[in-house]
Amino acid sequence: MRLTKPTLFTNIPVTCEERDLPGNLFNQLMKDDPSTVKGAETLMLGEMLTLPQNFGNIFLGETFSSYISVHNDSNQVVKDILVKADLQTSSQRLNLSASSAAVAELKPDCCIDDVIHHEVKEIGTHILVCAVSYTTQTGEKMYFRKFFKFQVLKPLDVKTKFYNAETDEVFLEAQIQNITTSPMFMEKVSLEPSMMYNVAELNTVDTAGESESTFGARTYLQPMDTRQYLYCLKPKQEFAEKAGVIKGVTVIGKLDIVWKTNLGERGRLQTSQLQRMAPGYGDVRLSLETIPDTVNLEEPFDITCKITNCSERTMDLVLEMCNTNSIHWCGVSGRQLGKLHPSSSLHLALTLLSSVQGLQSVSGLRLTDTFLKRTYEYDDIAQVCVVSSEIKQS
Repeated sequence: MRLTKPTLFTNIPVTCEERDLPGNLFNQLMKDDPSTVKGAETLMLGEMLTLPQNFGNIFLGETFSSYISVHNDSNQVVKDILVKADLQTSSQRLNLSASSAAVAELKPDCCIDDVIHHEVKEIGTHILVCAVSYTTQTGEKMYFRKFFKFQVLKPLDVKTKFYNAETDEVFLEAQIQNITTSPMFMEKVSLEPSMMYNVAELNTVDTAGESESTFGARTYLQPMDTRQYLYCLKPKQEFAEKAGVIKGVTVIGKLDIVWKTNLGERGRLQTSQLQRMAPGYGDVRLSLETIPDTVNLEEPFDITCKITNCSERTMDLVLEMCNTNSIHWCGVSGRQLGKLHPSSSLHLALTLLSSVQGLQSVSGLRLTDTFLKRTYEYDDIAQVCVVSSEIKQS
């Protein structure tokens, strides 16, 4: 039989009005019932435990435990008893027997007991195969098997979304839904990043110097409820400097989810490696390192750009700055930036001013590779809020 935790016994309340024929009989019986909670007899609450009456549900990530007993019903002593328990899944057959040694003899009305445990890692049909072989007193070898079939269900539905920031940061949103029929206590939901990333969990807030979960002190997930977890991944310094790493499909990591149900039954799931398609930057990538949020109207302000050669060849770059209706560049356009080797970067300090108030887009940068005579245009690099100097001073 399967070994599971007991459940709380609940009694269905049966009541009636005092003017009805039974009078106060039903109410008094509920008060005298030891399984009801004193003072709350009419509620379906219980303080007593009841043993499982059926197999119940088994979910992916939980531990399947079973008690196996081989009993000698005859009046003869049997010898060389070997009990073997295998678990057959759709893809493999696992040996769960605690011991592979044969028992020398089994007397009448005696039994051989064994308890097996297995962490379920596949969904679908599972068959527990119990095989027993023994030798009778006459030397005849006997053998029989019994099969126990059960289904492993999916406990959680996990969906992921990726958001690419203007920098190399990646935000991962994990939506976790409880698709079982009972509430879960979410003990841990963490992201194990790949070797290229550092991860920061964004599921807590600082309150009076202490970190508190955004879901509250008791993180219960009711049936069919969904909860969103957010993580920020940033490439490690040694990988961020290599332009080739930020191109193509990159492995982010995997989610590790631990929960408890009913009376502390533990379950654990790990997703497969999560992958996202990194945005393509072409041969040359231009990113902003520093830019002010708010600037004064018709007053110069500075920005810092980072130019990265994402190609596999050396480039000889020329910088051109084109004015727009609102943004005017300060400096000499058409200057040489020199040679930029593959996977290398350079930082560029630029000065510009705006002649129009409001939220203005920084545009008009052009990079030309003199080797291939190819021009790369960069518009809408960032946005800056332009205000009157009088407003800002006040």
